[in-house]
Amino acid sequence: MFRNAARPARWRAYAVGCVAALGIAAAAVPAAAAPAVDGNHRYTAEEIHTFLEDFYGEHGPGDFARKYGISPQLKEKVADNPEFDVLLCAQNIPASIDIGPVTTAQSARVGWATVSTYWNGGPGKADFTAYVDLDATRPIQLLDVDCGSGS
Repeated sequence: MFRNAARPARWRAYAVGCVAALGIAAAAVPAAAAPAVDGNHRYTAEEIHTFLEDFYGEHGPGDFARKYGISPQLKEKVADNPEFDVLLCAQNIPASIDIGPVTTAQSARVGWATVSTYWNGGPGKADFTAYVDLDATRPIQLLDVDCGSGS
């Protein structure tokens, strides 16, 4: 969803052919053999990890992620802090970003991971926590960011 990498045209043609073949094969399978949909309609830890990797990229979220990848409440928090990048818990662009393991709390309907930012000067590393809504009936979005007390 937030990937920026362009793929060569030959891979697109290959992918289209594979999708078409899978569609024909799926149409031949009886409906009873189709896998059951998750009754909880929740995003998995793997899906959240992939979202966060795509959202943050190597140097922070791009314009598309900032516009469509965050909740309305987080948009307000961002707007209330124009001199500080709330989504990165920083004022500058990091040299690189890593996403840690994701934890999910089904009862709280939220998942979170530690986001580590690395800098070319000053403190070498800073960590903060990113929270994602588990509700898979809506598009996946970043709910909140906790900058903590610093590391």
